[in-house]
Amino acid sequence: LVSAHRDRGKRKRDLRRLWITRINAAARANGVSYNRLIQYLYKRQLLPNRKTLAQIAVLDSNCFSTILKNLSCDEIG
Repeated sequence: LVSAHRDRGKRKRDLRRLWITRINAAARANGVSYNRLIQYLYKRQLLPNRKTLAQIAVLDSNCFSTILKNLSCDEIG
């Protein structure tokens, strides 16, 4: 029982790390770092859902690129 409780928290941390890694890889492929992207999204009050961003980055890279272009990359990168 103790392991199950501990591992539920660990699984959540691991998934969040995976999402961030995927977003970072896709963002860097478009010339922007993860930190700059998230900073810009918070600045514009577009609170990011990392799970959704990661799914878009993996499943539809063209859509992710379009999102970055629409965010005015001059201010991001």
